[in-house]
Amino acid sequence: MRGRGALAAVVALSLLAGCGGKKGEDEAGKKEPSEARPATPVKAAAVSRLTLAEIVSAPAKVTAMAQAKVRAPYAGTLTELKVTDGDAVAGGQVVGSIIARDSEAALSGAREMGRQASSGAEKADAARALALAQMNLVRTPLRVASDGVVVSHAASAGDRVSEGEEIVAVAEARSLVLVADVPQAQLSKIRPGEAVTIEISGREPLAGTVHDVLPAGTGSDLTVPVRIDFPAGARGLSAGLFGTARIRVGERPNALTVPDAAVLRDDVTGAARVALAGADGKAHWVAVTAGISQGGRTEIVAPALAPDARVITAGLVGLPEGAPVAVSP
Repeated sequence: MRGRGALAAVVALSLLAGCGGKKGEDEAGKKEPSEARPATPVKAAAVSRLTLAEIVSAPAKVTAMAQAKVRAPYAGTLTELKVTDGDAVAGGQVVGSIIARDSEAALSGAREMGRQASSGAEKADAARALALAQMNLVRTPLRVASDGVVVSHAASAGDRVSEGEEIVAVAEARSLVLVADVPQAQLSKIRPGEAVTIEISGREPLAGTVHDVLPAGTGSDLTVPVRIDFPAGARGLSAGLFGTARIRVGERPNALTVPDAAVLRDDVTGAARVALAGADGKAHWVAVTAGISQGGRTEIVAPALAPDARVITAGLVGLPEGAPVAVSP
């Protein structure tokens, strides 16, 4: 009896231990449910197709292709000069005057004669000589040939000048053109007659036209000068002004575009990517090849995004792949 009692006790303890162990295993195997990740608030915009203009931009400078020279018609003295560098002038405008050397000598001699006269007769002779010198004085006004801007002057009032000597140089307004320094890699796209938007600080944009490529390229910065003609009637321009030429060399019809804000670029590698707001309520990153940027939108050359795709435009920074998103209107 004692043996049977001991055996029953051992069996009972074993059953209790087994039950306790299974309960522990069951409790250890239970997992607490994980908290759902909150959705990141973002903004999104639809993909759209547009016709984009292909533009070649280049720095440019207003240059005069011709200069009008105002020269001394004979040897003499420049008695006055009414203009200086930078002054705008009109065709036919008087910019100075000159006295012939012989006339100046006669006038100076008569005045000196009057200063040295002592008697009444000598003073009368000097007065007649002065009147005769003044009557025969050869004085010529200097005029510019055409409208333009004074770019330089080689003499000042009171200077003695020789026959044919340059007095003033004027950049002719009718010869003003814009010369753009176009990168050589873009030169193959440039054709005479292409439309140009000319942007000069302080002025409304002007519409110009490509005239042709000029022969004087520079090897130092790998650019080639391109002449651009201003529209007829353009006023207020002067040589030396700087601006930007935007040459329309073609267009991309039906281009797939997204807002500029949707494209994230790597500053080191230049790689670009966009995040799509998926139908599953999550963000999905896509590597893209970006093309032309225009009017606040960027062309996506590849891959071809779905027409109904929506790209995230705000809330991109730090947004991981597959993160839940809540798109706000």
